[in-house]
Amino acid sequence: MRRTTSPFSLVLLGAGTFLLVLAPLLAWYVHPRAAVNPVDIDTTAVYTGRGSVFDTERIETVPDRRITVTQRVRGDVEDSERSGNAVWDVITTVDTDASLPAADPHDALDFTPHRWVLDRKTTRPVHCCEETPHIEGEAYLKFPFDVQKRSYQWWDNTLGDTVVMRYRGTAKVQGYTGYRFTGSVPPTKAGTRLVPGSIVDRPESPQVLAEEWYSNHGIELIVDQRTGRVLYAQTGPRQTLRAPGADEDAAVLLDAEKIAFTPRTQKEAVRQAEQDSGRLRLLGETLPVGAAVAGGLLAAAGGVLVARGRKEEERPETPGVPQSALTK
Repeated sequence: MRRTTSPFSLVLLGAGTFLLVLAPLLAWYVHPRAAVNPVDIDTTAVYTGRGSVFDTERIETVPDRRITVTQRVRGDVEDSERSGNAVWDVITTVDTDASLPAADPHDALDFTPHRWVLDRKTTRPVHCCEETPHIEGEAYLKFPFDVQKRSYQWWDNTLGDTVVMRYRGTAKVQGYTGYRFTGSVPPTKAGTRLVPGSIVDRPESPQVLAEEWYSNHGIELIVDQRTGRVLYAQTGPRQTLRAPGADEDAAVLLDAEKIAFTPRTQKEAVRQAEQDSGRLRLLGETLPVGAAVAGGLLAAAGGVLVARGRKEEERPETPGVPQSALTK
């Protein structure tokens, strides 16, 4: 009797070995390269709420106005590919019903364009590509991938500095669970602005370089743990003017206790988070685990079949007849 190896057993062994090699490649090579910030981003987030705003026509602060904040983020693909980072151009506008709809964003109550450059893997700010302003911190517009249950340094563009956002547990947005972070900003001088003296109680001066002060009643962010995408954002900005060296506010430019993502913005953020998070889960967990289990079973089955072989009876040789002969 002799043993032979069947092709089927070799196929099983080869397929199992391939899957066992593929599993760690998916988890340690493919997944990290999929968890990167995009360069071709084009998203718009809309916040709404009510509060007081400065009416430039009446030259006074008017209360209880509906406030709409629109934040559009578009990627500069050319600069991104050249630098190897994600280069995002951001335009933020603040409007009341009086300035909406606006044919030109410059017609808004407040119009702020700026550029954020971030590392595609870590989301850390990168200082290049005509970035303005000089953004710092660990997160802005989004958190890093694989968000941890700890505090983060979040960039506040109005403040021009970072705000500590503390982890406060989990919360649901449109039925989807995310990590909740909160923070606030005490009254802080944020810059200067040339205004008529009458606005800051200096009627004797035609123009005054007034101090801009900023505070925030409360910032709340709910974030997708796997992707770092912001599912819900709420802010309570207060912006005022003070005469140079004064201790009290002379004019209120904007004051709202709560301006938050609209339901439509929430739904779109959740949709994108589910899609991106599902893809990362597939590459980082589902496929590697499935490949490892299937590869182990196939390799084990193939190995057993190879070891056992297939028994065949040897055909007896005919006496006196040589096994091979040369003929002419």
